[in-house]
Amino acid sequence: MRVAGIMTGTSLDGIDVAIVDIPRLSALKVVAHTTIPYSKPVREAILAVSNRDCHTAEISRLHFLLPELYATALRDLCLREEIPLDSIELIGSHGQTIFHEDTPAEVAKQKVASTLQIGDGSVLADRTGIPVVSDFRPRDMAAGGKGAPLVPYADYLLFRDRKRGRVTLNIGGIANVTAIPPSAAPDQVIAFDTGPGNMVMDQLVSHATGGKLTYDRDGKFSRRGKASRELLARLMDDPYYMQRPPKTAGREQYGSEFVETMLASGLPPEDLVATAALLTASTIASAIGKFVRPRQPVDDLIVSGGGARNPVLMDELRVMLPGVELEHSGKYGIDGDAKEAVAFAILAHETWRRRPSNLPSATGARRGVILGKVSFA
Repeated sequence: MRVAGIMTGTSLDGIDVAIVDIPRLSALKVVAHTTIPYSKPVREAILAVSNRDCHTAEISRLHFLLPELYATALRDLCLREEIPLDSIELIGSHGQTIFHEDTPAEVAKQKVASTLQIGDGSVLADRTGIPVVSDFRPRDMAAGGKGAPLVPYADYLLFRDRKRGRVTLNIGGIANVTAIPPSAAPDQVIAFDTGPGNMVMDQLVSHATGGKLTYDRDGKFSRRGKASRELLARLMDDPYYMQRPPKTAGREQYGSEFVETMLASGLPPEDLVATAALLTASTIASAIGKFVRPRQPVDDLIVSGGGARNPVLMDELRVMLPGVELEHSGKYGIDGDAKEAVAFAILAHETWRRRPSNLPSATGARRGVILGKVSFA
């Protein structure tokens, strides 16, 4: 079965598209992939509704605009790679998360946990003529889970090993890990968000350059700066880092208010970015030490996401995790920029086959459930 996966993450860098052939889950092949950057107006419009006070009209309009952009991105990839669009049998579309609250909050004198991903599946199905599975996270939350992380199901299928203990690390806007013991069964896998990935660094770079730059390319900003150990200690003094998995993080924790706290320190921009980079590396290494190593050996750390291209982050992790083999996911045949799009192609495939694809050991759900909603073309 040929499936397209479409992913847009909390870093808001753009639309990741992967086309995957899945004759069977143990032998999938990535046929093509691409990342289409968000235009500045689209990125700003999404930021304006992400955990912000806003008008419902803005959310509704983006909910219908995004699938138009997804459809264009998929068609352009097919044209570039000379892949017939009608050879794709199914699309898995994550959508754009604009709010995620996995701990119940009070509303109308009741308490509910909630999540919201925009990007309507019906519009995408109509524009492409292909059935779409979308809105994956609510079903896990309905079953008592955190709604995240969902990628660990794919991590388990793609990276488990008979003899080596592995941790996959994705550094997008948020950093998250999947811990896979040697010869693991699915219920032995744990996964969780460790804290910020690129999100804090991105916001600081954007602030320092007046929006001319949106991320720390090749770690140039952080290399010029000196991390503040005093500020780092304050930032690390957060109960989240001691909280046991399952747990999730997002723009709600590491958005504009968090960055304003850092800016209030008065440190030069380069020092702030260097501190943010050290925060990301430190919280990843600390999480692996606290929650993974007591359960399993950590032989390999397999890194993906935009942060994998930041040499400052990679150097810090090598120092903090001695004895661990650190490799990019591309070594294992899955390009780091495509991995999450590939994962949602896999999740859509499982939904189409009516098979559960959450891992309760990762999300905290009461049971495995079939994820998502299907929109027929």
